[in-house]
Formats: sequence, structure tokens, C-alpha cells
Amino acid sequence: MSDANAPLHGIRVLELGTMYAAPTVGRMLRDFGAQVIKVEDPETGDFARHWTPQKDGLSLGFTRLNAGKSSIGIDLRTDRGRDLVRQLAAEVDVVIESFRPGRLEKWGLGYDELSAANPGLVLVRVSGFGQTGPYSELPGFGTVAETASGFAHVNGWADKPPTSPPFGFADSIAGISAAMGAAMALFRRERTGRGEEVDVALYEPLMFILGDMILKYTATGEIQDRVGNGTGSASPRGIYQAADGKWLSIAASNQGIAKRLFHAMGQPELLDDPRFATNPARMENNDALQEKVIDWVASYPRGEALGILGKFEVVSSAVNDSSDIVVDPHFLERTLVEVKGEELLKSVLMPGPILHMRQSPTPNYDGVPRIGEHTDELLAALIGASAESIAELRAECVIGGNA
Repeated sequence: MSDANAPLHGIRVLELGTMYAAPTVGRMLRDFGAQVIKVEDPETGDFARHWTPQKDGLSLGFTRLNAGKSSIGIDLRTDRGRDLVRQLAAEVDVVIESFRPGRLEKWGLGYDELSAANPGLVLVRVSGFGQTGPYSELPGFGTVAETASGFAHVNGWADKPPTSPPFGFADSIAGISAAMGAAMALFRRERTGRGEEVDVALYEPLMFILGDMILKYTATGEIQDRVGNGTGSASPRGIYQAADGKWLSIAASNQGIAKRLFHAMGQPELLDDPRFATNPARMENNDALQEKVIDWVASYPRGEALGILGKFEVVSSAVNDSSDIVVDPHFLERTLVEVKGEELLKSVLMPGPILHMRQSPTPNYDGVPRIGEHTDELLAALIGASAESIAELRAECVIGGNA
């Protein structure tokens, strides 16, 4: 149970989604106090359990998204399994799903059916291309969203192929966006008493954060291409190698920071050079300016360069790898949390909540549920299932897991 001060304390969530985006929604809601009940296939569980990397057979990716949730093993391919979900949905505030559009309706679990029994229900739907539109029936994972949205086209270097990220970028952004949708629907429910259907396509939140790419084309006819570490809108900006071989970033994205950077470099006269006096001029002469920054950073070890940049209040940072992050005192105090109660992992760290609220406690991540670990107790508690009916359902393989 969550702390009573958590903003979503008392909210109960039924998570039908698998893999990445939908479980991210559940993780976001759980982080702020909701009880999240994960429905899994009783035999195989969420396929994310099979992702690598693993520690002694436990998927680390599954751990990050699902620690602290409860697990019920229900076979949704059976009529009785779907009926169990229908009964559970009548007892919760939010249902999260990530099936291909139309699947829930075929199973008799669509919004109209579920909300008839539970008018306050919020149904959060995450799919590749959304519930409407010509592509709605197409399957979609994050990689498809990252290419269809335009992200891969602008990511990388001009002389290299379009590049997808090495992590679930689109899935994570969609999951965070869908959690915001759930929170908004719950807030409106406080006023109206009515639930809502929240429809999130994997590509749409990612397309939004790409900035002015589409607006630029429709306004000017210019297609934005890959620019490496730059933005195509401000200079100087980039990632630079220091004298000791380590890397750091600098973002002189407005005139004041550019001025402070030139002073930090001991070259204030650059502001008097017409090529570098304004941002439009710097963008036109970006290659020449970048060479100056590259040379200056390369003349100092990273720590010393960052010290100078910090003295002049230039926006900059070390390029951290995981070993840097887990010993950084700022991240240890504010950002990283420990996964507890999981013997296979002992003591490990992962990123905690994505935002902080003064009166909301930091959640505990108390272990990774086994497939169907909480099936019996939750069926009894939520829908009043008797021990005899639970045994019957288990004998018929409608429910299960390795509880």
C-alpha cells in the first residue's frame, strides 16, 4: 500500500499492457501512489521478462518497469479469463491496455462495455498508430514510432544513416504522456463522476518533441536533416573531447551564454568578430566557431575545463556513463533509488520518479513480482472469489503463475 500522502493514494490500476510503453504508464502511476495490478499470461508472463540484460534469469528491464506492482496470472484467450478481467475492471479506477486497436472490443472488453459497469473508469490505450486513422490497425513498436515520427531522420550525422536510439525512447515518451492523460481524466472525474478513454499513439508524443521540424517544412519548404551534436538553431553547442580523452558538453544556446563562453575561453574578442557576434551569424559560420571551441576544450583535462566553464556560468556537463552516475552525489541524493526485497539482485540502483512533489513521498520499489504471485489474494479481495472457485479456475488453467 502506498503512503497516504501520495497524490494517487487510493487509486487502483489494472494493467493489461505488456512490454514497454503500457507498463511505463503503470510505473508512472505507481510512483505516485497508485496500486498497480499487472495481468499476465499465466505461462509466459509479460514478454519483457525475457529481455536482456538479465541477472540470474531476472530481466533488468522488466525490473525497472514493474518492481512494486502486483501480478495476476489470467489467460485472456479463455472466456472465463476475460470474464475475470471484466469483473476486475469494475473494481478499479484505471485500466491500461496495449493491444492492437479492436482487440478489446472483440473480447467484449472495450470502453463501452467496461464503462457500463464502471462509469468512472479511465481506460488508457497505447498503440502504435492510435485508435483512429488509416494506420490504426497496423502493429507498431517503438522502433516504428521512432522512424515514422521523423525522429530517426534527424538523429545522427549527415554522412551516416538515420539512427534509432539504443533504448525504448518512443515507448517511454508515450508511457509518460499516457500517464499524464490518466491523471487528467481522473481529475475531471472528480468534477463530473465520469471516466474517459485516453488514446495515445506511440509516435505522437515523440513527433511533438521533435520541435519545429514539421512547422519549418510547411512554412519554408526546407527539410531538416541530421546535424550531429548540433541543433541547427543555436551555436556553439555540442560535445567535445578534453585533453585527457574524456568528453563534455557545452550549450551556449543564447547570447548571454555565448558571451560568457568566449570569456571563459579567454577570447572575448570573438564577440567583436561579425562572424560570431550574433546567433544567426554564428550559425552561418558554425564550422569555424566549432573548431575554436574544440581546440580550447582539448587544451584542458575535463575536470579543469568544467571548472573554468562553471566559474563563468556556462551551461556544461560531463558526458557521464553509468559508472559516473552511480557515484555522483547529486544523483544519489535526488534521482537514484534502490530496488529492495529482490534476492537475485541484492542491492541495485535505478532511476526513481521522473518528477518531485514536496508533499509526496519517494516510493519504495519492493521487489519484482513473480508471474501470478498475487492471483489468489487479489481475486478474493477484489471480486470476492472463493477458495473453491479459485481452485476450479486454476484447475482449468484460466489462472496460474508461479506464485
